Amino acid sequence: MATYVTLLKFTTEGRRGIADTSGLDGAKGAAEAMGVQWKGWYMTFGRYDAVVVVEAPDDEAVARLALATATSGAIVSETMRAFTEDEFRGLVAALPQAGGGDGQA
Repeated sequence: MATYVTLLKFTTEGRRGIADTSGLDGAKGAAEAMGVQWKGWYMTFGRYDAVVVVEAPDDEAVARLALATATSGAIVSETMRAFTEDEFRGLVAALPQAGGGDGQA
Protein backbone atom coordinates (compact mmCIF):
# COMPACT_ATOMS: atom_id res chain seq x y z
CA MET A 1 0.00 0.00 0.00
CA ALA A 2 1.15 3.52 -0.77
CA THR A 3 1.64 6.19 1.89
CA TYR A 4 -0.03 9.60 1.68
CA VAL A 5 0.49 12.73 3.78
CA THR A 6 -2.33 15.26 4.06
CA LEU A 7 -1.75 18.79 5.32
CA LEU A 8 -4.85 20.32 6.95
CA LYS A 9 -5.97 23.85 7.73
CA PHE A 10 -9.06 24.54 9.81
CA THR A 11 -11.60 26.82 8.17
CA THR A 12 -13.42 29.47 10.20
CA GLU A 13 -16.19 26.91 10.70
CA GLY A 14 -13.64 24.29 11.76
CA ARG A 15 -12.07 26.62 14.32
CA ARG A 16 -15.49 27.38 15.81
CA GLY A 17 -16.11 23.69 16.44
CA ILE A 18 -12.56 22.70 17.38
CA ALA A 19 -13.59 21.34 20.79
CA ASP A 20 -15.87 18.78 19.14
CA THR A 21 -13.48 16.00 18.10
CA SER A 22 -16.21 13.81 16.61
CA GLY A 23 -15.19 15.03 13.14
CA LEU A 24 -11.80 13.41 13.63
CA ASP A 25 -13.49 10.16 14.66
CA GLY A 26 -15.75 10.42 11.62
CA ALA A 27 -12.78 10.89 9.28
CA LYS A 28 -11.07 7.84 10.77
CA GLY A 29 -14.21 5.78 10.30
CA ALA A 30 -14.65 7.01 6.73
CA ALA A 31 -11.04 6.08 5.96
CA GLU A 32 -11.55 2.54 7.23
CA ALA A 33 -14.80 2.19 5.28
CA MET A 34 -12.95 3.20 2.09
CA GLY A 35 -10.10 0.74 2.60
CA VAL A 36 -7.67 3.42 3.75
CA GLN A 37 -5.51 2.66 6.80
CA TRP A 38 -5.27 5.61 9.19
CA LYS A 39 -1.66 5.70 10.46
CA GLY A 40 -1.62 8.93 12.43
CA TRP A 41 -2.98 12.43 13.02
CA TYR A 42 -0.73 15.19 14.36
CA MET A 43 -1.53 18.73 15.43
CA THR A 44 1.15 21.04 14.05
CA PHE A 45 2.35 24.61 14.39
CA GLY A 46 2.97 26.93 11.49
CA ARG A 47 1.24 27.13 8.13
CA TYR A 48 -0.84 23.97 8.68
CA ASP A 49 -2.95 23.01 11.69
CA ALA A 50 -2.64 19.24 11.38
CA VAL A 51 -1.05 16.43 9.38
CA VAL A 52 -2.65 13.07 8.62
CA VAL A 53 -0.72 10.01 7.44
CA VAL A 54 -2.61 7.19 5.74
CA GLU A 55 -1.88 4.15 3.61
CA ALA A 56 -4.13 3.32 0.68
CA PRO A 57 -4.28 0.83 -2.19
CA ASP A 58 -4.45 3.61 -4.81
CA ASP A 59 -4.86 7.33 -5.49
CA GLU A 60 -8.59 6.92 -6.07
CA ALA A 61 -9.22 5.71 -2.50
CA VAL A 62 -7.40 8.73 -1.09
CA ALA A 63 -9.24 11.06 -3.47
CA ARG A 64 -12.59 9.65 -2.28
CA LEU A 65 -11.56 10.20 1.34
CA ALA A 66 -10.43 13.77 0.60
CA LEU A 67 -13.72 14.55 -1.13
CA ALA A 68 -15.75 13.01 1.68
CA THR A 69 -13.96 14.97 4.40
CA ALA A 70 -14.10 18.20 2.39
CA THR A 71 -17.88 18.14 2.56
CA SER A 72 -17.71 18.91 6.29
CA GLY A 73 -16.57 22.45 5.54
CA ALA A 74 -14.30 22.30 8.59
CA ILE A 75 -10.98 21.81 6.80
CA VAL A 76 -9.03 22.60 3.67
CA SER A 77 -6.51 19.92 2.71
CA GLU A 78 -3.54 19.23 0.49
CA THR A 79 -2.55 15.60 -0.07
CA MET A 80 0.78 14.26 -1.28
CA ARG A 81 1.99 10.78 -2.17
CA ALA A 82 4.91 9.94 0.12
CA PHE A 83 7.66 7.49 -0.83
CA THR A 84 9.57 5.50 1.77
CA GLU A 85 13.35 5.50 1.84
CA ASP A 86 13.40 2.08 0.18
CA GLU A 87 11.00 3.26 -2.54
CA PHE A 88 13.20 6.33 -3.12
CA ARG A 89 16.31 4.17 -3.45
CA GLY A 90 14.49 1.93 -5.96
CA LEU A 91 13.45 4.93 -8.03
CA VAL A 92 16.98 6.31 -8.04
CA ALA A 93 18.45 2.92 -8.96
CA ALA A 94 16.13 2.76 -11.98
CA LEU A 95 17.25 6.13 -13.37
CA PRO A 96 19.07 6.00 -16.71
CA GLN A 97 22.77 6.67 -16.43
CA ALA A 98 23.49 10.19 -17.67
CA GLY A 99 26.73 11.33 -19.24
CA GLY A 100 29.88 9.28 -18.86
CA GLY A 101 28.85 7.70 -15.59
CA ASP A 102 31.67 9.34 -13.62
CA GLY A 103 29.30 11.46 -11.51
CA GLN A 104 30.80 14.67 -12.86
CA ALA A 105 28.56 17.28 -14.43
